[in-house]
Amino acid sequence: MLYIALYVLLISGTDFVLFNLGWCFIYLGFLLFLPIATPIVVQLLIGFLTGITMDLFFDTGGVHAAAAVLLMYLRPWVLRLLTPRDGYDAQDAVNIHQMGWQWMVVYLAMLTAIHHTAFFLLELGSIQVPGIALAKIVISTLYTGLTLLIIQLVFFPTRRRSR
Repeated sequence: MLYIALYVLLISGTDFVLFNLGWCFIYLGFLLFLPIATPIVVQLLIGFLTGITMDLFFDTGGVHAAAAVLLMYLRPWVLRLLTPRDGYDAQDAVNIHQMGWQWMVVYLAMLTAIHHTAFFLLELGSIQVPGIALAKIVISTLYTGLTLLIIQLVFFPTRRRSR
């Protein structure tokens, strides 16, 4: 809930928007950093509750909820796609120190791009201006991904798993 509070109270203003094209959806960290073993039904419920909370605060009519549920629906598929050779351990978490740089960058890039594509296409309502939509998706994905990487490096523990 700290991610949602931080986003609503501090980051959602216009001070953190890049050139009116890039938004940092820091609350995605709450969804993306859930434990790997979280059941899909729980993920979908958490995604919906997080998204609908954001929709209530920003009066966006379900856009955040739809994008968050899509993100949580596709998260297990992305995790399967990125499964290490030895597989995941039961105690594995989405952590840059456990999974490594390459894994984390690909994971964040794929899932934030999926979320942002759904969000901005739903927000715009059509693809009449594809250049603006694409710019918003790319810049916001880079902005959010970089911010979440920094959060991982600063706030998550550095202990490594033994393999």
